[in-house]
Amino acid sequence: MPAISLSHLAWSTSDNRAVFADLDLSFAAERAGLVGRNGVGKSTLLKLIAGQLPVQSGRISVSGTIGVLRQTVQVNAHETVADLFGATDALALLRRAEQGIASIEELSEADWTLEDRIAAALGRVGLAAVPETPLTALSGGQRTRASLAGAIFSEPDFLLLDEPTNNLDREGREAVIALLAGWRAGAIVVSHDRALLETMDAIVEMTSLGATRYGGNWSRYRERKAIELAAAERDLAEAERHVTDVARGAQETAERKARKDGAGKRKGARGDMPRILIGARKDRAEDSGGENRRLAERQRAQAVEAATAARERVEILQPFAVTLAPTGLPANRTVLEIEGVTAGYEPGRPVLRDLSLTISGPERVAVTGPNGSGKTSLLGLITGALTPWSGTVRVPVDLALLDQRVSLLDPGSSIRDNYARINGTTDENACRAALARFMFRADAALQIVSTLSGGQMLRAGLACVLGGAKPPSLLILDEPTNHLDLDSIEAVEAGLRAYDGALLVVSHDTAFLEAIDITRRIALSEIAQESGRAP
Repeated sequence: MPAISLSHLAWSTSDNRAVFADLDLSFAAERAGLVGRNGVGKSTLLKLIAGQLPVQSGRISVSGTIGVLRQTVQVNAHETVADLFGATDALALLRRAEQGIASIEELSEADWTLEDRIAAALGRVGLAAVPETPLTALSGGQRTRASLAGAIFSEPDFLLLDEPTNNLDREGREAVIALLAGWRAGAIVVSHDRALLETMDAIVEMTSLGATRYGGNWSRYRERKAIELAAAERDLAEAERHVTDVARGAQETAERKARKDGAGKRKGARGDMPRILIGARKDRAEDSGGENRRLAERQRAQAVEAATAARERVEILQPFAVTLAPTGLPANRTVLEIEGVTAGYEPGRPVLRDLSLTISGPERVAVTGPNGSGKTSLLGLITGALTPWSGTVRVPVDLALLDQRVSLLDPGSSIRDNYARINGTTDENACRAALARFMFRADAALQIVSTLSGGQMLRAGLACVLGGAKPPSLLILDEPTNHLDLDSIEAVEAGLRAYDGALLVVSHDTAFLEAIDITRRIALSEIAQESGRAP
């Protein structure tokens, strides 16, 4: 039976930073979702299994064939879809055969089913393309789908997929999810896409401590994590009670000893005991008192250590939550008004045509549409980065944009300095309190932005924009969940749920949009065709 097993596997970076150590895992003919925070080694693990990286320590055993998603497709003018299937030469042979110029030896090697099998693989990922299609003619999402079709073409025993739905539009995501839902061989999928993870047979969570397997899909995994959180909270309550009990016991012991010592002193003062006996009792009392204090201190330290460990466990499992200052945005206030706008980048080739859109009050609007429909151009119009050829754009409130690069943050400055610059404040206590609400406590607030992970950077952006005394009335986000781990996505969701202003979000992540309580969804390809009417 096809299987992949990892035994005592370890990996370190070139600067000797341990990524994971002593990893033991096995995979059979199942669909396993690999989750965990950015930096724990998920992509590295896939590369090790695929043989793209050498094993440093431990052992990897692979029984069966492997197909790997070509995540980054290097596009050049001569490369076609056929190259993703490794079929360029075989297709050229078929063309020579059709023209009657192939040799007898070549005809004996011709694969007459090749084109039909390539078409079937492309159909499974919902891509309308032929082998001769230049990769330059495809969008990034279409190239990802073509690459996935190339990975499944040979029907491998195992698929290794690293974030297969990143940068895909809704149609592309649905095609990939449907493919994996019907996949009956093995698959190891690194993903933060919860809809995709719902199709998995098992979830493997990687942490700095190792890897834990959970049977079932994403929902089952979350149920188990909720049970773990409840258990951790019970352990914390018990540990805190023990700290109180130890302190109370130490106090009672000290009080009993004080009463006993006091009685001895009163008896000695009456002259009932010889002086030498009084001295001996005093020495014993001092020794006993010192021993009691040392014992009490050891017990207290152990109890506090146990409570601290229990509290840290709860903090790891506890979903992030935050409270924000209100924006004060009235329900009937217009925050965005676009009337009859046509715009683009090249004369005569508009990206958006006769576009109208109005947002009023604290609406939460999701903008969707296929790749290339003009979502980025719409954001450019709103922020002033793109000038309309005709029509008007009006934004009568203060706004903030968080793009995928969180470019409003200065990468060379600390989170704290960025907060002070964006909010125009020199109040250190208010700054630190705001950042602490977004889990940037103490020295974490002094981290330089360029050193942050993608999830940390977006959380820092939210802290700087929403954590002040007066958050902006309109917040715009461009594909905020791309490249984030699941913990980071849930932290962002919590921050946005606490925000009471207007939201305009470009995203293909359905679970994310549901989690932040979107009130209206707009397909850009539809509103671009409507003239003079706000949807």
